[in-house]
Amino acid sequence: MNELLTPEERALEVKRLVNQLQAEGRTDLLLHAIGVPLLEELRIEAAKGRLSRLVITKDYRFILEDYQKEVELQPVHKAVYLLFLAHPEGIEFKRLFDYRDELLRYYMATGKMMDKEKVIESVDHLVNPLDNAINEKCSRIKKVFLDLMDVYTASYYIISSHTQKQFSGSDRIWYQRLKNITLPRELVID
Repeated sequence: MNELLTPEERALEVKRLVNQLQAEGRTDLLLHAIGVPLLEELRIEAAKGRLSRLVITKDYRFILEDYQKEVELQPVHKAVYLLFLAHPEGIEFKRLFDYRDELLRYYMATGKMMDKEKVIESVDHLVNPLDNAINEKCSRIKKVFLDLMDVYTASYYIISSHTQKQFSGSDRIWYQRLKNITLPRELVID
């Protein structure tokens, strides 16, 4: 019988059953039925409705327009953020050197008054796979967003991990550990 129902009809049936269990005071059974991983997924999905447009001004100020708040980042953090915004497909940290010139352009643009040699040195640290600089910058960006919003909404704005399974055409499987920003790009205004 359930196979004949549309997804919308099944959702209404789930809602009816949820309401019934809630009325009986059995939210413990609801949690057990849906499980914590799905609950986390649902919380992230619910956060989509609270996403703000991110306006990047000509002078590289980052404004969460719908919250009327500025995201206060240093030029190096802005450069890293702009690089990941420009690559929604994601970037592996170990391949960051391939993006060195692009990152350097962003940093030169966001840190106009900075010493060029210091900018180059900083970018070289960021793209060095043996250096922890990129992780430190991403942690700082994450903290700034978490100070402005809840963790579920922030998950769309921060640079986070995305693992993608790869096949080589043989029995060999490997994983690409991509980092990306999941904010829908139609919410980015520059």
